[in-house]
Formats: sequence, C-alpha cells, structure tokens
Amino acid sequence: MPRFIKWVQSVEWRQVVREDGPKTHLKKKGTPTMGGVVIVSVVCFVSICLMRLDRWESWICILSFIAAGALGFWDDYLKLSKKNTKGLSSKAKMIGLLLISISVVATIRNMELLDSSVYFPFFKNLIIPLGVLFYVWGFLVISGCANAVNLTDGLDGLAIVPIMTTAGVLLVMAYVSGHRDLAEYLRFVHVTGAGEMAVIMGAVIGAGLGFLWFNSHPAQVFMGDVGSLSLGTLLAVCALLIHQEIILLVAGFLFVLEAVSVIVQVGFYKKTKKRVFLMAPLHHHFELSGWPEPKVIVRFWILSIIFAVVALASLKLR
Repeated sequence: MPRFIKWVQSVEWRQVVREDGPKTHLKKKGTPTMGGVVIVSVVCFVSICLMRLDRWESWICILSFIAAGALGFWDDYLKLSKKNTKGLSSKAKMIGLLLISISVVATIRNMELLDSSVYFPFFKNLIIPLGVLFYVWGFLVISGCANAVNLTDGLDGLAIVPIMTTAGVLLVMAYVSGHRDLAEYLRFVHVTGAGEMAVIMGAVIGAGLGFLWFNSHPAQVFMGDVGSLSLGTLLAVCALLIHQEIILLVAGFLFVLEAVSVIVQVGFYKKTKKRVFLMAPLHHHFELSGWPEPKVIVRFWILSIIFAVVALASLKLR
C-alpha cells in the first residue's frame, strides 16, 4: 500500500471533495484515492491461492467482484479526469450492476447450483420460492448492497469495518452451510461448495485490516468506488450463494440505515422542500450535529458489531 500511495500521488489520482459537503471535509481534498485497487488485487490473489479452483461458486464470487471493481474504477477515473465529483451517472451504474446480477443469477440457475428460494433466519420453515423472480431478487440484493456500501464510504475508515464484520458473519454462515453435519444440526440449507465462500470472506477481512491501517483517521488513502462497489457486490453474491440474503440485511444493517437516510431525505425534500436530516447520508447528519468525525466513525463501528452479533444469534434461534 505505501508504494501504491506513492504511485497514486505521482499520477495525481487525488480525492475530489463535494463543495456542498461538511466544511471539515475540504481538508481531505488531494488525499490519494482508488485504494480499492489494492483490496481487489489482494482478495483475488489470496482467494485463488487458497480456494478450490474446480468450484463454480468460487469463480462466480471472484468474477463478479472483478466486474464490479471495473465498474467502480471507471467511475473513479471519470471523477479524477474531470476533477469533479460527477463520474458515471446513476443510470449507468445501475445498468452495470444489473448486468452483473443477471450474469450471477443466470449462472446459478443454469448450473442448478441453488434452488430459487429465499430462506428466512429465526424461523424453521419460512421459505419463499421465487422461480424466475429470483432474477429480480438477485438484482435488488446486489445493487442494494453495492450502493449502500458506496454511500457509507464517506468518512475515514467508516465503511471498511462494517464490511469486515459483515464478512465475518458470512464466513461463519458459509462454513456452516458447507458442512453437512453442522448444517443439518443447525437447520441450515446444505450448499455444496459453500465452504469456499468462507475462504473468500476471510481474504476480505485480512485485506480490510491491512487497508484500515492506512485508511484510519486521518486517512492516507481512500478506497474509492472501485473498492466500495466491488466489496458490496462481493458480500451480496456470497449471501446469495449460501441462501443468507436476510442475514446480510441484519449483519449489514448499518449500510441499510445509510441508504434509507438518503432515500428518505430525497423523497421528503421533493415533496415538501424540507429536510429530515441536516445532510444525508446519515453520518453527515451527525457530523453537522456537532459530533467530531472520529466519534461518528467509532460509534458506527460499535453499531456494526452489534448488528453482527444479532445476525450470529440466528445460528441457534430457529
């Protein structure tokens, strides 16, 4: 990462800051960005070294991870080349995520890797078969998670810790799902090859810890959209492949809160010309309320840990 930071500085890939954002963020202008390139590279390298190469589940995760990373890289590059915060349009991002989700779900269905159902934790037999609607569900899960992680990535180190806690939960769930005896005992759906997702989630945690060393306040580098979109997509695809989409929602509830705050703010303002929050996403609201940036970050980390614990409780509460 130190070498990458020096190289980014030499080519002047530096953060562009919103002029209408919190004034304290103006000092972040010029910070090296696109550190997600290193995260994607490390996760792919470690995963390919350690995972079984004959399992399609592994390659679905890795290839969708790289595709979302390429989409984020394009977005970042446009922002840096234009020297403003407008990269890809929202429509272009959604089309990219739509293509990724269709490819993932089509592969799952064509190779009969999973049944097209949604399984609910905390209940023994609550299962909803979706059939062809699984395409819609896949798009909602992948695009929702990718965009929510992207919105959360607004403060130093804010997004990477919830990413790691969510990955930790999915690691446990993947291991249990891939172990026939444990899956039967804990009433999980046994998914052949799910253990490979545990390897990939472990790589995410390791890469995340390394990145946090340089991204902690005050940040020496930002992950950029290349990191947030790719990691959000990877978490979603992993959850889909082990039938733990609802657990993803619980473990990553901090991402949900951030995304919902933006939806509420925009929707309410369009109707009433008034704002619910001082600024959206939610972390900016607390900043403008007077919380110092480090306090916002650490308190959001605490929430992410709590949500992860609640998600892990579903192992026995069925």
